[in-house]
Amino acid sequence: MRAQRTIKQEVSFEGIGLHTGKHAMVTLKPASRDAGITFVRIDKPAVIKAHVGSVIDTAFATTLGHNGVKVKTVEHMMAALAGLGIDNLTIEVNGPEMPILDGSSTDIISIILRAGIAKQGKKRPYLRINRPFVFEDGHATIAVFPYSGVRMTYSIFFHHHGIGEQRMSIDITEENFVREIAPARTFGFLKDIEFLRNNGLAKGGSLDNAIILGEDGILNASGLRFKDEFVRHKVLDSIGDFFLIGFPIYGHIIASKSGHSSNVKFLKKLIAVPEVWDIITEEKTAPVHEMQINI
Repeated sequence: MRAQRTIKQEVSFEGIGLHTGKHAMVTLKPASRDAGITFVRIDKPAVIKAHVGSVIDTAFATTLGHNGVKVKTVEHMMAALAGLGIDNLTIEVNGPEMPILDGSSTDIISIILRAGIAKQGKKRPYLRINRPFVFEDGHATIAVFPYSGVRMTYSIFFHHHGIGEQRMSIDITEENFVREIAPARTFGFLKDIEFLRNNGLAKGGSLDNAIILGEDGILNASGLRFKDEFVRHKVLDSIGDFFLIGFPIYGHIIASKSGHSSNVKFLKKLIAVPEVWDIITEEKTAPVHEMQINI
């Protein structure tokens, strides 16, 4: 087990939201051990725990909310925190959506590293999978199996010649996340953009923060960062979503054609079957009620 972590000093950044198109300033602040990840809407104000029980919408992004106040598109931030092992953090936002930056988690990683990572004087509990569990949601399937570490296998299929079928299987370590997963950008289809904008989404999307696919291929002049960047970004999104369970998951997650909605449903189903997992603490395996993971 490793020590809990926060950041050494507060750090700020700003940008526009992918879906709302609204500008927001974000300040990351150190938090005490066992505090977890908390979003604070300083313009409302409201405090929203980064937990699966706080998810209020999963349409094209993961949105957290409390008492009518929300923060949209939290998954890239949550993925960066999971990838770097940041357990305790206060995230102050003065708008309804996290900035999209370049559409990946790379800039967020750089921001966190600029703030510095501080170890805290208590071990980090984790959720250990002890028997297989399978969840099906329409065309999506998510399964988790016992594994001595954190591993994810993900497969996607899109009826577009620029994507097709892609599969990735990788141990999620800090090094692997920063190098292989964090740079993968969000993506969308040119034919869907008008529909999304008519429904209040993708107002801040551009070729600077997303891969856009037209009928003839990728519209971004810079091309792809990886030949399989699409499935890598799906892994990134899933890492962010799965971190909303509140603990690192030690197991092998195998997902096919899943998205934010299926990811959140999977977490809720997993929480509801405590015979599948244990919470491992510094001293012992903790009873479920002690860890307060109920939704």
